[in-house]
Amino acid sequence: MTERLYYQNSFLYNFSASVEDVLSLADGRRALVFDRTAFYPASGGQQFDTGWIEFVSAENEEAMEFPKLRVSEVLEDEAEGNVLQVFDNLTCALVLPVRVRGFIDVERRQDHMQQHSGQHVLSAAFLKLFDAPTLSFHMGDETCTIDLDIAKLSAAQCEQAERHANQIVWDDRQVLKHQATPEQARKIGVRKIPDAAHETLRLIEVRGVDLCACGGTHVLTTGQIGNIQLRKVEKVKQGMRVEFVCGVRALRFARKDFQTLTEAAALYSSHIWDVPTQSQKLIDASKNAQKQQQKLLEEIAELTAQQALARTPAECGCKIISEFFAERDLAFIKLYAQKLVATEDNVIALVGAGQGSPSLVFACSTGAQAFANGFDAGAQLKKIVGEVGGRGGGTPLLAQGGVPSADLIPALLARVAQAARAGGSRDD
Repeated sequence: MTERLYYQNSFLYNFSASVEDVLSLADGRRALVFDRTAFYPASGGQQFDTGWIEFVSAENEEAMEFPKLRVSEVLEDEAEGNVLQVFDNLTCALVLPVRVRGFIDVERRQDHMQQHSGQHVLSAAFLKLFDAPTLSFHMGDETCTIDLDIAKLSAAQCEQAERHANQIVWDDRQVLKHQATPEQARKIGVRKIPDAAHETLRLIEVRGVDLCACGGTHVLTTGQIGNIQLRKVEKVKQGMRVEFVCGVRALRFARKDFQTLTEAAALYSSHIWDVPTQSQKLIDASKNAQKQQQKLLEEIAELTAQQALARTPAECGCKIISEFFAERDLAFIKLYAQKLVATEDNVIALVGAGQGSPSLVFACSTGAQAFANGFDAGAQLKKIVGEVGGRGGGTPLLAQGGVPSADLIPALLARVAQAARAGGSRDD
């Protein structure tokens, strides 16, 4: 069973050990089992440590003539009670016994201590203020989350919890380690005891604030957390999920937020605090411009439809209008076709657009359906675009679709118009 040095000292960043076993994992990587280790395995929502090892002489523990090996992952073998240091490039043959010296990635370890200790403080704050116990904790590469057993959280409640948690950080309270049996832990009011509790529990106490069972790495005082920053709150199946960052991560996010706001404020020539107001003004102006543009587009479509109807003679009582607009898009030709069939009751509109995705719109007024053996816009469009590898369809009165190239549209429109005229002539 591996002796876990991180239980006694989270600030132990290098150590020496003996290799007890060499394992081959299913994914092709190899792992070493040490008699003792300071490398923390993924557990309890906390991510694993990374770092390096070097082989040393058994006599004087001087480094041997081998390159350092990167520890890419650390796993826990719960059945054997061992910690597995995993390597991507461990290819040399090892003859045991072998001595190694391990080096923890300090920046990563310190980050994990800040996040995990900050989680204890934040969970305690939500429990005290709103009777919202923490159901689970997850430490991600960018942010951390806790899931709370509470139906909803307001922005004011989150701000209150954040302030309360940071006050605990600023108080620089001690973070202590204890050992207790599950029964002892229950008697002294431990916040959360694992279902599969061992004979002896490791307890983490934030002096005067929180006491819970935890096997993670932690700071010595809350001041080392730095600060706690809530990022997002959302509803999840089991309650409310709170996203947060602590310490260096919080500083990094604050700097990024400030840079982003500064750049946005420069675009508006305003103070960063005025960015939301300026953004809302821009959104409102954009919406108004879109409404005005839509109104103008409808007016143009209606005027164009009136002109087309005025110059198009009826053929056997029906007007067939076939047009290709190379510089217009689907939105315009759809409006145009609808204006055509709404203005007069004897119109078949066959319209194409070349701008954007090449498109076709077929429309038919109710009075023209008897023409051309009962013209069906949806059936006609689906058939014609399908022949050239396009897609589309609709109702007998209105249909739209797309074709691979705008160059195909004039010929397609001419074919449908010719077929409609021929069908109308046969009806006579």
